[in-house]
Amino acid sequence: MALETIRDQPRAVELLRRALEGGRVAHAYAFVGPSGSGRMTTARAFAQALLCETGRGCARCRGCALAAGGTHPDLHALAPTPPDSNPKGARAIRIGAIRELERQASLRPALAGARVFVVDEADRMTGEAPQAFLKFLEEPPPGTVVILVLPGVRAVPATVISRCQVVRFQAREAGRAAAVVGEALALVEAARADGAPGLFRRTERVDRDKAEALIDGAWLLCRDLLLARAGAPAALLTDPGRAGDVAVEAARWTDHALLAVIEACRTARETLINNVTPRLTVETVIDRLVVRAA
Repeated sequence: MALETIRDQPRAVELLRRALEGGRVAHAYAFVGPSGSGRMTTARAFAQALLCETGRGCARCRGCALAAGGTHPDLHALAPTPPDSNPKGARAIRIGAIRELERQASLRPALAGARVFVVDEADRMTGEAPQAFLKFLEEPPPGTVVILVLPGVRAVPATVISRCQVVRFQAREAGRAAAVVGEALALVEAARADGAPGLFRRTERVDRDKAEALIDGAWLLCRDLLLARAGAPAALLTDPGRAGDVAVEAARWTDHALLAVIEACRTARETLINNVTPRLTVETVIDRLVVRAA
C-alpha cells in the first residue's frame, strides 16, 4: 500500500511525505493513536516508501513488491508474544526480542539502503526491555528507521518517546467504538502486567470525557467477551480484527463475572454525572476487570 492511498489521516501522511521528499527521515517514529485509526497500515506504507528503489513508494519496483508482501529482507516486524512456557499467558515484548532487534539492526541492509523495524503494541515492553530499547535508540546503527505503534505518548517511558518523532492518528468515525474497546483492553493488560503503577501511568491525565469513553469501552469489551464465550462469529464483535485477543481474554471469565462488571460500568457512568473524580472512576472499573478475571 502506498502512502497516497491512505485518505483518512491527511496530517500524518503529509508529515511523512515531507520527510521523504526532503530527505529528513528521523531514525525513530512513534505512531500514536487509538486502535483502528490506521497506525499499522500507515507504518507499512511508510516502510514500503523507505525501502522503495525510487524512495517514494512507487508500488511498482521490486522493493515495494517485497515490502507489500511482508517478505523484504530489510523489513522487520516485532509484536508481543506469550511466554514460551505458557502459550496462553500475557503477550509482551521481552528483553530477548529487543536483543534480537539490536542484532538485526547491526547487520548491513541486504537489499535496500536502510533497515526498517516496525514495533507493534510497543507499550507492551516489560521488565528490562524498555531500558534496553532506550539504549538502542540513543545510538542506532546508521540507516536504521524504527516505527513504534502506540496508543498514547505516555504508554512508554518519557525517555523513549523523547527520542522519537511523534506522528498522531485520530480515531476514524467508523472505528470509534473499536478504538475505545482497544483502549479499555490495553488498560486491563497494563494493570495485569505492571500492577498499579502501569494503570496509574495510563490514567494520569484522564478528564471526564475520556473517562466516559473508557467506561463505555469497558462496557463494550464485556459485551464482546460474552459474545466470544457464546461462540459468536467474529463479525459480531466491536472490532473483528481483535477476535484473537478477545478469545484469549474471554477464557479467563465466567458469564456471571462479566455481567457483574457490566453493572459496575453502569454504576460508574452514573457516578460520573455526579462529579466523582474521573480518574478514580476509571481505575475502579479496570480494577474490577482485572480482579474478577484473576
